[in-house]
Amino acid sequence: MRDAVRVWILAAAVPADALARYRAVLDADERDRAARLGTGALRDRFTVAHGALRVLAGRATGAPPAALTWHRGRYGKPALTGPWSGLHTSLSYSGDLVAVALSEGRPVGVDIQHVAPGGDPVSASARFFHPREARHVAAGPGRAGRALRFARLWARKEAAVKAAGGRLWPNLGMPVHRGDVVECVDPAGPYRLTDLRTPAGYAVAVALTGDRQYTVECRTDLGDDR
Repeated sequence: MRDAVRVWILAAAVPADALARYRAVLDADERDRAARLGTGALRDRFTVAHGALRVLAGRATGAPPAALTWHRGRYGKPALTGPWSGLHTSLSYSGDLVAVALSEGRPVGVDIQHVAPGGDPVSASARFFHPREARHVAAGPGRAGRALRFARLWARKEAAVKAAGGRLWPNLGMPVHRGDVVECVDPAGPYRLTDLRTPAGYAVAVALTGDRQYTVECRTDLGDDR
């Protein structure tokens, strides 16, 4: 039987009562990190992202969301501790959206990228990406097409690196454009990637360690399956 990944793509803007519920399950460090963010929108997005992760991981483990604890690995990847360590989690947020991924079989990584209207994706891809990928970005249809191609490649790279628990910069040159299985450089190993359907203006990718296939269930709301 294939492994399964569950992914939620959620709006970062929520009603005040929902925001308060998310804030209530955060730990002291998360609340402090949220408070240090410069604007209300950034602070609220952080609260929704980390609160939603706790709610969803709590449902999967049967634990109270506020009781869950994570520890950070060598390069900062959070992993659930204690009796919940069998559940692998990943979190990403960009623009107005949040992405949460859960896997009970293999380490998981998820990344969401808002397609930035400005910037210079051609120069950035030429500097950081594999030459074949840089040419793919440069050949995109117009400014919007080039920005979308860049965002899709970046999301795939970040998802694989998050699954690996490694560092992004040594892996930016990792080819991810063609093929569903990629090889990270640091730490070395295969990771299977899947692109997810997203609202216009975003790119989302999920990755699991290893080359075995898996299924993905993607939702756009928390639901009420508590």
